[in-house]
Amino acid sequence: MFVTISTTGTAVNPATDLGYLLHKHPDKVQTFSTSHGPAHVFYPEAGPERCTAALLLEVDTVALVRRGKGKGRGGAPDAALAQYVNDRPYAASSLLAVAVSNVFSSAMRGVCKARPELAAAPLPLRVEVPVLPARGGAALVRRLFEPLGWTVDVTPVPLDTAFPEWGDSRYVRLVLEAGTLTLAEALRHLYVLLPVLDDAKHYWVSADEVDKLLRAGEGWLPGHPEQKLITSRYLSRRWSLTRQAMERLELVRLAEADDSEVESIDNAVEEDTEAEERPTPLAVQRREAILDALRESSAARVLDLGCGQGQLVQALLKDVRYTEIVGVDVSVRALTIASRRLKLDRMGERQASRVTLFQGSLAYTDKRLKGYDAAVLSEVIEHLDLPRLPALEYAVFGAARPRTVVVTTPNVEYNVRWETLPAGHVRHGDHRFEWTREEFRTWAATVAGRHGYGVAFRPVGPDDPEVGPPTQMAVFTLETEQHEKEKEAKAA
Repeated sequence: MFVTISTTGTAVNPATDLGYLLHKHPDKVQTFSTSHGPAHVFYPEAGPERCTAALLLEVDTVALVRRGKGKGRGGAPDAALAQYVNDRPYAASSLLAVAVSNVFSSAMRGVCKARPELAAAPLPLRVEVPVLPARGGAALVRRLFEPLGWTVDVTPVPLDTAFPEWGDSRYVRLVLEAGTLTLAEALRHLYVLLPVLDDAKHYWVSADEVDKLLRAGEGWLPGHPEQKLITSRYLSRRWSLTRQAMERLELVRLAEADDSEVESIDNAVEEDTEAEERPTPLAVQRREAILDALRESSAARVLDLGCGQGQLVQALLKDVRYTEIVGVDVSVRALTIASRRLKLDRMGERQASRVTLFQGSLAYTDKRLKGYDAAVLSEVIEHLDLPRLPALEYAVFGAARPRTVVVTTPNVEYNVRWETLPAGHVRHGDHRFEWTREEFRTWAATVAGRHGYGVAFRPVGPDDPEVGPPTQMAVFTLETEQHEKEKEAKAA
């Protein structure tokens, strides 16, 4: 990653004063350690008339991957390769923004002890970023920088210069020029807008990112026409953090309009004393969606495969339409907890005759699973190593063959909405993979076609327009024998 900052000067006010502002001597090459790799600061040119400071960040992609291990494993087979082969070492992103903040921290704050008058003075500045990811294209780059006083020259980078017919990539070459900005303002613009254009922060976004955004955006973000987009992208679209930041920015705007302090405006707003309605937990939403699917199937005899601690079995027992309920799990401890939850030792004879718990592995065929109306695999498949999925598939769809099979699994695309989930991590340490919506649909359609089932998909939880629902559900329905015979005849 590479960015240069240039300025011009005269014999009286030499351009090399840039070294005072950056706290980096023009005659030296300096190296700084960052959490993502070494950052080098050097001056390709340093004279009275023109001075250029360069920041080169060497991103250690292997170290990034190693740092994220130990809290769950990755998803699709190609995901592991993508961790090592990507644009992070070459394209300006949130990692470069962090390096700018770390290496030029005093300059970003507008502090210059040696020459304090320089920090407050506007400079003729030129900033060049050779490769910048721009989700939104050149038009968005201009909408972000031009309102801040920059003259913007943005050039799309072709996918391959040898094949112009392939068109442009999502990367651009950016040149910014301004004569009315201080160096501190310029650095703060870069710190915020580089990750906004990349639209993919490469580190965990926590609540303190709101404070960082407001500090860096002081004086320009409250009145920016793209304030909402900047705030949302900078905070990785985490809605609660975005809402918090927008509320604080609105207070700043009101205070400026009223020529008063933010604290006085904030104190004038009465707190809402009404208790907010607590959202329904995802586990409850998932269970209700499964129960809806089972009711629609008219099933009476149901298998809960991977029943865990028996929450679904307990819900099924409350509905008299289910005459036989079987909970199966590989964990004896989970079955013991389920038995206590259901109070099997104190259950009446008639009720106890409806429920059975037994140990079993879904990696093997089991004749005890045959003959049931429906089977549920709720948050089960992601706990198996991918090479073992075909064994589960045959055991359930090929051997047991219930009329209806309900499968739920996390939607990995939704993980960016979980504020407490570090970027790149799966939701549970035992998850061997988490699928995108496309990956899950492809697997389900393949299974259905191979074993004579139809399949329909339903969202579980809030269906986000960008990343989908937190849980994805597939409902498999066994096709009629006549239909199966027709398919066999056509195949023959």
